[in-house]
Amino acid sequence: MLIGSVAVSLALVALALMRWDQTQADTPPPKGMVVVYKSPECECCARWVTHLKASGIAVQVREDVPLTLVKKRLQVPQALSSCHTAEVDGYVIEGHVPAEDIRRLLQERPRISGIGVAGMPNGSPGMEGYGPDEHYQTMQFDAAGKISVYSAH
Repeated sequence: MLIGSVAVSLALVALALMRWDQTQADTPPPKGMVVVYKSPECECCARWVTHLKASGIAVQVREDVPLTLVKKRLQVPQALSSCHTAEVDGYVIEGHVPAEDIRRLLQERPRISGIGVAGMPNGSPGMEGYGPDEHYQTMQFDAAGKISVYSAH
């Protein structure tokens, strides 16, 4: 009986998560607002949000949703996966992308799905002070999965 109850509970949770995923897909974020999906425990994500705000970018933080579902819904390439995901005006922002790259993206409005910084390179916004600064690249990606360099830092 206990196994049956657990199975039913898991099925209900899965159904709720699928419904959440569909609801979120139907509700775009406010225009010009960077909506950041992150874990409440992640210090470097909070530091990245502070970087965006200090650069004059409007930010809304969401810590109440499963990141795996956000990444799936936004089709974040696995190769660019990082500790937080954001969206703004129909674009995906993955990882520790500098505010200047986000401003450029919104000004130029290229026909891509989004931009991202893979992993957590030292010296990228939010990752300052964790070791010697590393050179890193912001990558762009499209709906077909093509990834190429957007900018170098």
